[in-house]
Amino acid sequence: MNDLPQRDRKVCWHPYTQHQLDPEPLAVVSAKEATLTLADGTEMLDAISSWWANLHGHARPEITAAMAEQSAKLDHIMFAGFTHEPAVRLAEELVDLTPEGLSRVFYSDNGSTAVEVGLKAVYQTWVRRGEPSRTVFLALKGGYHGDTFGAMSVGEPDPFFAEFSPFLFHVVRVAPNMDAVEAALADLEGRVAGFILEPLVQGAAGMKMHGVDFLKSLRACCTRNRIFLIADEVMTGFGRTGHLFACNAANIAPDVMCLAKGLTGGIFPLSATVVTEEIYSAFLSDERAKAFFHGHTFTGNPIGCAVGLASLEILRREDTPAKLQQIGDRLHAQLKDMEQLDGVMEIRQCGGIVAIELQTEDQGYLAGLGETLRAGCRAQKHVLLRPLGNVMYAMPPSCTTDEEVDRIATALREVVEGVLA
Repeated sequence: MNDLPQRDRKVCWHPYTQHQLDPEPLAVVSAKEATLTLADGTEMLDAISSWWANLHGHARPEITAAMAEQSAKLDHIMFAGFTHEPAVRLAEELVDLTPEGLSRVFYSDNGSTAVEVGLKAVYQTWVRRGEPSRTVFLALKGGYHGDTFGAMSVGEPDPFFAEFSPFLFHVVRVAPNMDAVEAALADLEGRVAGFILEPLVQGAAGMKMHGVDFLKSLRACCTRNRIFLIADEVMTGFGRTGHLFACNAANIAPDVMCLAKGLTGGIFPLSATVVTEEIYSAFLSDERAKAFFHGHTFTGNPIGCAVGLASLEILRREDTPAKLQQIGDRLHAQLKDMEQLDGVMEIRQCGGIVAIELQTEDQGYLAGLGETLRAGCRAQKHVLLRPLGNVMYAMPPSCTTDEEVDRIATALREVVEGVLA
């Protein structure tokens, strides 16, 4: 096992990794609850939920049992022309749990494809209505929605997607305030198909946060201007913000909700795009060519759906949103005094997410300070932290104990104070 990094170097290509600069990856041999065990025996707390996905903790017995039971019964069948109990039951539960008006579930494989489905469905709804000129989407500055081409289009181009600009469709990006939104809509009258955002927290932007008043006003504005509202709750869903969904905090219902990550407790690739009956019905026709031509080989995979059902059962039984809120409150309480330090711009919290933004001239994902923060994260060894440019953050799974939260807070403090020293 100790030679895994060397073997990896010869054959693997990792996401968001500059292989000419980054150190060798850490070899993980097992995971249990909030703890990762490395090949050299080091135990490391998963303070970022394995890229914001792990919801209840690693190796939850209920989830692994559901996976084993379903795989022995029905491992996979294509979802075109077939159906099965796990997919139908999970869709029923998602319709029941998501905001009122969302009534149809389209399954895919990950957050990016969930967004892709939503964008395509929204635009084609306008085409079906005889308004194909509605080709522009509005999005928030700094947004990130995935790495497929539609998702790249609505994400912030710099630094991830600028080189793909010749292939991306027209998107107008605005700040999270209604003056900017209204001005964009006035300028693009009759050409806007929809507005997409990560509600309450913009993840890759550095855990930037906006309030419920903006969401309420945005929902009213989209209704008034007859455009669809797409809520990308891939990261914010299933309790991360202290609410089941971020939209619940503002008591709003989007026209499209994109779900992944925590949908399966973060241990199986499955996503869902939940839409209104209005959007679904736009594809009903006597003409076969007017169906929604989108699909994935593993759409509605029975194992993934069974895992999703097991995760939702844990969420209900343990009140996962409340647990994550308590974790965030404890973290924030231990770190808020750091806001007085020279070099700390802001400490912010939303549910179980706490972020520390440091002052730097070149802000953003590729901020020079980020390399120093990354080195500091690696040096402290026993807590998995990964900065977003000049922003340090934590987003632990809901099983994280008080003692583990305290260790995460200590690690965050050590990294930040070490950089500022």
